[in-house]
Amino acid sequence: MVSHRRPTRPGLNRGVRATVLSAAAATAAATLGAAPASAEPEDSHETAKATVDRLYEDAERATEQFNAARESLGRLRGRIDTAQDSAARTQEEINRLRASLGSMAGAQYRTGGIDPSVALLLSSDPGTFLDRAAALHRAGERGAVTLRKLRHAQRRIEQSRAEAAGALAAMERDRAAVARHKRTVEGKLARARQLLSALPAADRDELGRASRSGPHGGLSDVAASARGAAALMAARQALGRPYVWGANGPAGFDCSGLMQWAYARAGVGLPRTSQAQRYAGRMVPLSQARPGDLVAYRADASHIGMYAGGGQVIHAPYPGAPVRYDPVGMMPVSSVTRV
Repeated sequence: MVSHRRPTRPGLNRGVRATVLSAAAATAAATLGAAPASAEPEDSHETAKATVDRLYEDAERATEQFNAARESLGRLRGRIDTAQDSAARTQEEINRLRASLGSMAGAQYRTGGIDPSVALLLSSDPGTFLDRAAALHRAGERGAVTLRKLRHAQRRIEQSRAEAAGALAAMERDRAAVARHKRTVEGKLARARQLLSALPAADRDELGRASRSGPHGGLSDVAASARGAAALMAARQALGRPYVWGANGPAGFDCSGLMQWAYARAGVGLPRTSQAQRYAGRMVPLSQARPGDLVAYRADASHIGMYAGGGQVIHAPYPGAPVRYDPVGMMPVSSVTRV
């Protein structure tokens, strides 16, 4: 069969291609524009929710790093104070030993200017000379002992000063870490607030509601221990108080700060961070959780709450949400610790 297609002139080939591509682009744009308008708000809502959740999660991790660095700062200050006090006491001892050596040296110089054998020949009372010789010998022994004490004290003061210098250097590093983590937390929270403020009021309310559901694993409410019950009572007294990152009460709390404060009311000292708190007692399966047990979340234990019974925990969730109850399965549980 003979083709009736007209040959395309080479000079028009590029222009025709451009026209075809432009037409295709216009068609695609029209097709996309015909998509349901309701999809975009839903997508933006879900995207905003996921982004806010991620920002809060990142901020919580940075908050626990901030808490750890600040706790380390406190320990380093204690080490520096101890080392400096030790150095000051040792310096006083060194001053006394030096004064004692100086006195002995002066006495030996005054009494030992003549050779002892010559002094014996010239002495009219050999017994007196022997007494003096024995006293000089004892003085020499005391001087040797004092000198050994002085050398030992000098080594101690050098060690104390080196320890203080090392602690000071570490403290400067921790100060920088505190400032860095603080900037991270503030930046994440500011971004989350910015996203929330751009959402309609109804969407903001939905994001802020305590509606995070999750299974409680068929937990049975066994009676709490005495201190677990006391800690839980304290945590319940904190319900409604605001989340304040880096705070451990009583006006506001972050997640680990609430646990530390509640157990302090029960007479138990907990570490400051959620990562350390998960190891502050005996780990038990979630199915055996009792009221007062600590429930750590996520693989890195960057969030923590207290089991309150009935498949719920009390915790400080995130900025803008007060201390409240939530389902124990609201997030992946990494461990349950009985203090």
